[in-house]
Amino acid sequence: MAVIIQQMADIDLPGILTLNNNHQKETSFLEKQDLRWLVDNAYYARGVAPAKAFLIGFDQDGDYKSPNFLWFKARYARFAYIDRIITAAEARGQGLARALYEDLFTTAKADGYSVVGCEVNQDPPNPGSDAFHAKLGFESVGTATLANGKTVQYLTKTL
Repeated sequence: MAVIIQQMADIDLPGILTLNNNHQKETSFLEKQDLRWLVDNAYYARGVAPAKAFLIGFDQDGDYKSPNFLWFKARYARFAYIDRIITAAEARGQGLARALYEDLFTTAKADGYSVVGCEVNQDPPNPGSDAFHAKLGFESVGTATLANGKTVQYLTKTL
Protein backbone atom coordinates (compact mmCIF):
# COMPACT_ATOMS: atom_id res chain seq x y z
CA MET A 1 0.00 0.00 0.00
CA ALA A 2 1.43 3.39 -1.00
CA VAL A 3 1.55 6.06 1.67
CA ILE A 4 0.07 9.36 0.50
CA ILE A 5 1.77 12.29 2.18
CA GLN A 6 -0.04 15.62 2.12
CA GLN A 7 0.64 19.18 3.20
CA MET A 8 -0.73 19.72 6.72
CA ALA A 9 -3.01 22.48 5.47
CA ASP A 10 -4.88 19.78 3.51
CA ILE A 11 -5.39 17.49 6.53
CA ASP A 12 -7.92 17.59 9.36
CA LEU A 13 -6.10 19.96 11.74
CA PRO A 14 -8.51 19.35 14.66
CA GLY A 15 -7.68 15.64 14.27
CA ILE A 16 -3.96 16.42 14.17
CA LEU A 17 -4.34 18.53 17.32
CA THR A 18 -6.05 15.65 19.10
CA LEU A 19 -3.34 13.24 17.92
CA ASN A 20 -0.63 15.61 19.17
CA ASN A 21 -2.26 16.14 22.55
CA ASN A 22 -2.81 12.41 23.02
CA HIS A 23 1.01 12.18 22.88
CA GLN A 24 1.91 15.29 24.84
CA LYS A 25 4.19 13.27 27.14
CA GLU A 26 6.46 12.59 24.17
CA THR A 27 6.08 16.01 22.52
CA SER A 28 4.15 18.81 24.22
CA PHE A 29 0.57 19.99 24.63
CA LEU A 30 -0.65 22.42 21.97
CA GLU A 31 -3.58 24.80 21.79
CA LYS A 32 -5.29 25.23 18.40
CA GLN A 33 -3.46 28.49 17.73
CA ASP A 34 -0.10 26.86 18.63
CA LEU A 35 -0.61 24.11 16.06
CA ARG A 36 -1.67 26.68 13.45
CA TRP A 37 1.50 28.69 14.18
CA LEU A 38 3.70 25.60 13.85
CA VAL A 39 2.11 24.61 10.54
CA ASP A 40 2.25 28.16 9.15
CA ASN A 41 5.89 28.72 10.14
CA ALA A 42 7.42 25.29 9.62
CA TYR A 43 9.92 24.39 6.94
CA TYR A 44 8.16 21.02 6.64
CA ALA A 45 4.60 20.26 7.81
CA ARG A 46 3.14 17.16 6.23
CA GLY A 47 1.08 14.21 7.27
CA VAL A 48 -1.03 11.23 6.34
CA ALA A 49 -4.80 11.74 6.37
CA PRO A 50 -7.11 11.39 8.14
CA ALA A 51 -4.88 12.44 11.06
CA LYS A 52 -2.97 9.14 11.02
CA ALA A 53 0.53 10.61 11.26
CA PHE A 54 2.34 13.91 10.90
CA LEU A 55 5.78 15.48 10.98
CA ILE A 56 6.56 19.14 11.64
CA GLY A 57 10.06 20.51 11.16
CA PHE A 58 11.95 23.77 10.95
CA ASP A 59 15.15 24.90 9.33
CA GLN A 60 17.84 27.23 10.66
CA ASP A 61 15.84 30.28 9.58
CA GLY A 62 12.86 29.36 11.76
CA ASP A 63 11.72 31.86 14.37
CA TYR A 64 11.15 29.10 16.88
CA LYS A 65 12.01 29.26 20.58
CA SER A 66 12.09 25.54 21.43
CA PRO A 67 15.22 24.82 23.49
CA ASN A 68 15.90 21.74 21.36
CA PHE A 69 15.67 23.70 18.12
CA LEU A 70 17.89 26.42 19.60
CA TRP A 71 20.47 23.76 20.55
CA PHE A 72 20.80 22.86 16.86
CA LYS A 73 20.71 26.49 15.76
CA ALA A 74 23.70 27.25 18.01
CA ARG A 75 25.73 24.42 16.47
CA TYR A 76 24.78 24.10 12.80
CA ALA A 77 24.75 26.83 10.17
CA ARG A 78 22.28 25.01 7.90
CA PHE A 79 20.00 22.15 8.93
CA ALA A 80 16.49 20.74 8.92
CA TYR A 81 15.11 19.98 12.38
CA ILE A 82 12.33 17.54 13.26
CA ASP A 83 10.24 19.15 15.98
CA ARG A 84 7.60 16.47 16.30
CA ILE A 85 6.43 13.31 14.61
CA ILE A 86 3.48 11.29 15.80
CA THR A 87 1.72 8.22 14.43
CA ALA A 88 -1.72 7.24 15.75
CA ALA A 89 -1.67 3.99 17.73
CA GLU A 90 -4.01 2.27 15.28
CA ALA A 91 -1.76 3.24 12.34
CA ARG A 92 1.57 2.04 13.77
CA GLY A 93 3.46 -0.63 11.90
CA GLN A 94 2.30 0.66 8.51
CA GLY A 95 5.50 2.53 7.68
CA LEU A 96 3.96 5.99 8.03
CA ALA A 97 6.71 7.49 10.20
CA ARG A 98 9.40 6.04 7.93
CA ALA A 99 7.60 7.45 4.87
CA LEU A 100 7.40 10.91 6.47
CA TYR A 101 11.08 10.82 7.40
CA GLU A 102 12.08 9.69 3.91
CA ASP A 103 9.94 12.45 2.39
CA LEU A 104 11.62 15.01 4.66
CA PHE A 105 15.07 13.66 3.72
CA THR A 106 14.24 13.93 0.01
CA THR A 107 12.84 17.44 0.42
CA ALA A 108 15.75 18.64 2.55
CA LYS A 109 18.37 17.18 0.22
CA ALA A 110 16.68 18.79 -2.79
CA ASP A 111 16.76 22.11 -0.90
CA GLY A 112 20.49 21.78 -0.29
CA TYR A 113 20.50 20.58 3.30
CA SER A 114 23.05 17.97 4.35
CA VAL A 115 22.00 17.53 8.01
CA VAL A 116 18.69 16.61 9.63
CA GLY A 117 18.51 16.84 13.41
CA CYS A 118 16.07 15.76 16.10
CA GLU A 119 15.95 14.80 19.75
CA VAL A 120 14.77 11.66 21.49
CA ASN A 121 13.72 11.51 25.12
CA GLN A 122 16.17 9.64 27.32
CA ASP A 123 14.35 10.35 30.57
CA PRO A 124 11.63 9.27 30.30
CA PRO A 125 13.17 6.65 27.99
CA ASN A 126 11.84 5.93 24.53
CA PRO A 127 13.56 2.73 23.33
CA GLY A 128 11.27 2.36 20.32
CA SER A 129 12.29 5.79 19.07
CA ASP A 130 15.96 5.02 19.76
CA ALA A 131 15.78 1.88 17.60
CA PHE A 132 13.81 3.62 14.85
CA HIS A 133 16.31 6.47 14.55
CA ALA A 134 19.29 4.10 14.61
CA LYS A 135 17.77 2.15 11.69
CA LEU A 136 17.44 5.40 9.73
CA GLY A 137 21.11 6.24 10.29
CA PHE A 138 20.87 8.90 12.98
CA GLU A 139 23.85 9.31 15.31
CA SER A 140 24.12 10.92 18.73
CA VAL A 141 25.66 14.41 18.81
CA GLY A 142 24.81 15.54 22.35
CA THR A 143 22.46 15.50 25.34
CA ALA A 144 20.68 18.02 27.54
CA THR A 145 18.41 18.16 30.56
CA LEU A 146 15.53 20.53 29.87
CA ALA A 147 13.75 22.87 32.29
CA ASN A 148 10.82 20.42 32.50
CA GLY A 149 13.16 17.67 33.79
CA LYS A 150 13.28 15.67 30.56
CA THR A 151 16.68 14.49 29.43
CA VAL A 152 17.06 14.34 25.66
CA GLN A 153 19.63 12.98 23.28
CA TYR A 154 20.32 15.03 20.17
CA LEU A 155 20.68 13.10 16.92
CA THR A 156 21.67 13.96 13.37
CA LYS A 157 21.52 12.21 10.05
CA THR A 158 23.81 13.21 7.22
CA LEU A 159 22.02 13.27 3.88
